Amino acid sequence: MASRSTTPAARPARSPEPVSRRVPARAAAAVPGPNRRLEILLAAEKLFAQRGFHAVSIRDIAAEAGVPLALVGYHYGAKHELYHAIFESWRPSIERRRALLTQAMAEPAAPDALERVIEAFVGPLVALHADPEGRHFAAMAARDLAAPTPESEQAQRDSFDPLAHAFIDALQQLFPRRTRAEVAGCYQFMLGAALHFLSDVRIERLSRGTARAADPARQPALVAFVAAGFRAVLQSAANTTGKAHR
Repeated sequence: MASRSTTPAARPARSPEPVSRRVPARAAAAVPGPNRRLEILLAAEKLFAQRGFHAVSIRDIAAEAGVPLALVGYHYGAKHELYHAIFESWRPSIERRRALLTQAMAEPAAPDALERVIEAFVGPLVALHADPEGRHFAAMAARDLAAPTPESEQAQRDSFDPLAHAFIDALQQLFPRRTRAEVAGCYQFMLGAALHFLSDVRIERLSRGTARAADPARQPALVAFVAAGFRAVLQSAANTTGKAHR
């Protein structure tokens, strides 16, 4: 299990898999002519990522999509319903991450089981951010996690919390002597490191131009860093507990 003292070498980054989303109007793309429903969704996604939910109006979204104002409400209803439709369109990507987690936990006693779980968490985020179709959604989700609104809180509860619980369940299986609070705390540290990796551009200045922001080639370093943090906190806690009971 992951609480062994051996630390696997950093694993090379896997080739990013194509991002996967389900847009309600995607089937209509086969019909000649513009897909207005999809254009509205993409415009909203872009603006929410750039400005945040409350700084964007339906009029802004209509202008960005190049459609009549009434058409936004016709297809999606109120602004908060459009916001939730964005998350719903990315449900296949979330389901894919669940599948990757299941694969990672196929051998929970393997020395690199922890790294596999972290890769299942980090890899799809890095691929999403690197893909032109997913970049705005990744930025929108990261922005709303850092500065949540009532609308984003509900979307996170519906879309992300079940996935988070699945990862915490798996991590607790790797560290069975630790409490859920301890494991959940480390999960949040992992989330913070991943979001900073994706949003940080300062690395380009601090490296004097030798590093690129959100570079997928640096994913193995991120995985190794997070794995070391898990072991430092959860194994140290286990060792301290053992000493206390001697």
